[in-house]
Order: sequence, then structure tokens, then C-alpha cells
Amino acid sequence: MTAQGTGGHAHAGDAGGFLDGLVLAVAALAIVMYVAAVVVSHRRGRGWPRARVVAWIAGVTLGAAAVTGPLAATAHDDYVAHMGTHLLAGMLAPVLLVLAAPVTLALRTLSVTPARRLSALLLSPAARVISHPVTAALLSAGGLWAIYLTPVFEAMSDPLVHVLVHAHLLAAGFLFTSAVIGRDPAPHRPSRPVVAVVLVLAIASHAILAKYLYAQPPASVPLAEAEAGAQLMYYAGAWVEAALIVVFCADWYRAAGRDLRVGGQPVSTSSAK
Repeated sequence: MTAQGTGGHAHAGDAGGFLDGLVLAVAALAIVMYVAAVVVSHRRGRGWPRARVVAWIAGVTLGAAAVTGPLAATAHDDYVAHMGTHLLAGMLAPVLLVLAAPVTLALRTLSVTPARRLSALLLSPAARVISHPVTAALLSAGGLWAIYLTPVFEAMSDPLVHVLVHAHLLAAGFLFTSAVIGRDPAPHRPSRPVVAVVLVLAIASHAILAKYLYAQPPASVPLAEAEAGAQLMYYAGAWVEAALIVVFCADWYRAAGRDLRVGGQPVSTSSAK
């Protein structure tokens, strides 16, 4: 990205080392708390799928790898690696974290008062707005456009900005993925056709941005790197989006099947939403 003087590199290195340690500590704490909650759930006689534990550990690990470690270090000077970190933080890690259903686990294992407070938070007007598919899509897809069409991209040479941008990508990606294939209770779930439209538009936005960056890359990025990075964004992103579509359609199919068996009586297929 942008070049810095010797003093700037020393300062950035000190700040980067502190932030790397902080990210690793937060990631470790997230894994420990999740596993501890699973243990509590089992002790209460309520099992928890191992696949969800694996998904959580993998999601947290990939999210941390986007900010600290070899790939993140390379991303400061290599556009392809930079794009890889965005795919990890904004797409792949959120899918895994959502499939782990952390809110459901928390509600199951927290004591009564904290669980009620969490439920109240989920039902608050702010939560309703921010968890809506349209809002989540704007935060996720719109955030990517903002990174590359504003000075944010060049500012990511600063360690703090780098961490904050990836934190946004992870949080926005989690909100959007949860709105599409969420396993946790949500304050407001629009009809599946509405979610499907938002999903298609978000995928289109991602593809258009990748093509735009291929044709109009950031000025500071060598052309060959820019083209390779845009291709990674387009094709690797498409695989994650395809997986999202498959899970969404499978959920829709199962929901339609449940609707057909309401009360043990078959109903008209036209009534299945």
C-alpha cells in the first residue's frame, strides 16, 4: 500500500504488534467461552452438535487469520493477499460463525437474568433495524464499495485502520449471513422471497465491484496484482456465495415441508411460503 518513512514503520510495527496480540487474545477468549458454554449445556443434559463447535473454532480462526499472521502481514504489500483477507473476514468466516449458532448457545447456558437481557436486546428496535436483510446487505456490500472508492483503502496501511476495517467486514458479514441463513433467533425475519431478492442483489453487487476493480484498480496497485486480486474476489467469492445459496434453498425447502405438515394435515402447496 502506501509507503512510510523509517520512523513511521517503527511506530506502525509497535502498534501492529500490540493489535496482533489483542486480536489473538480476543479470538482465544471467543473459542474458550464457546467451548465452556458447550460443556455447561452438556452438563445440563442438553447436547450440542460437534459440527457447530468445529464451525465456531474454524470461523474464529479464519477471522483472526485475516488480521494477524502470515497472510495478514503479506496483505500490506500484496494486493492478492489483501483480497484474500477480505474474503476470509467478510465471507467465509461469517458463514461458519453463523452456522455455529452462538446466540442460541448463549440463551441456553446463561442464567435467567442475563438470558432475559440478551433476549430484550435482540427484540430492541435497533436490533430489528440492523438485523434486517436490507440493512445488513448495505453494511456488507456497501462497506466493500466504500473501501475501494474512498481513501480507506490507502489508509489501511495504518495497523489500527486495518483492524477496524476487517472488524467491520466480519461484523457486517455476520449480520448479512445471519439474515439469510441464520440459526439463531431473530427479532424480525422477512419472507423468504424478500430475503432471496436481497441475496441476489448482494451477490450482483459483489460481482460488479470485482469487475470494476479489474477494469479500474487502485492507482497504487501494480496491474498484474490488481487483475489477480479482482479475479480472486470474483471467483472465490462466487464459491462462498454458491454455498450460501445452497444452504438458503435447503432451509426454504425444509420450511415448506413443515408448512405442508402443519397440524398433521397436508395443506395446499400454494400456502407454503
